[in-house]
Amino acid sequence: QVQLVESGGGLVQAGGSLTLSCAASGRTFSSYTMGWFRQAPGKEREFVAAITWSGGATYYSDSVKGRFTISRDNAKNTVYLQMNSLKPEDTAVYYCAAEFGRTAGAGTTKSEYDYWGQGTQVTVSS
Repeated sequence: QVQLVESGGGLVQAGGSLTLSCAASGRTFSSYTMGWFRQAPGKEREFVAAITWSGGATYYSDSVKGRFTISRDNAKNTVYLQMNSLKPEDTAVYYCAAEFGRTAGAGTTKSEYDYWGQGTQVTVSS
């Protein structure tokens, strides 16, 4: 079992930056692929970014590539999402998720992830 707690959301103006954190507890954090997803009102939850268990590879959706950066610190059991050049369309609840058992690559669909946090709201004003 893994518990995930997101933090760092808030209100920011367009063009601004935020860094989200996700603290994990429970099973060995370094054995999990970690991902970030988001869900806007009335929309499906969508993939944002993922990072392999070692941190050696990262994956991004086209909508955030070049603006967002995912990273992890296995010593601190934490994964981060640095978000720059934020746009109003980035407004959503952001969720971190953990995928267990993958030895290569990272999942990019919500069905591949085993554990989820409660989410943190990000609002970007125009």
